[in-house]
Amino acid sequence: MASASVQPAALSAEQAKGPLVELRTPTEGMPFWDVWLAVVLAEVIQAFSAPENAVRMDEARDNACNDMGKMLQFVLPVATQIQQEVIKAYGFSCDGEGVLKFARLVKSYEAQDPEIASLSGKLKALFLPPMTLPPHGPASGGSVAAS
Repeated sequence: MASASVQPAALSAEQAKGPLVELRTPTEGMPFWDVWLAVVLAEVIQAFSAPENAVRMDEARDNACNDMGKMLQFVLPVATQIQQEVIKAYGFSCDGEGVLKFARLVKSYEAQDPEIASLSGKLKALFLPPMTLPPHGPASGGSVAAS
């Protein structure tokens, strides 16, 4: 009796289209869980580009006025809801705890797989403002005098 091999879920050609997602095929040496997580991340990223979600995010960003406190108040809840809508299909609970578990899982794979790290960075860029570091060095007065 021949056993059927189980293939990990893959994005359809329609889902894989788009500027944010460049997912390599599962046969390129990625372990199953890495492939699975990359697929889930890609679907979450695609969900942010859906017209209704893009409008929701734009409204939340407009309400936040580039204020970090307001970003937490307006943008983060919308981003969380969008993620919840996708990850519930993969067994995560449809609440804040499910999103936190998903985020922890992604974080645990980032160092092991550059594809996961790249997708994670793209996801974060969708709802977190870019962080600018203060200048350092002698010209900026950022050096510390030796004692």
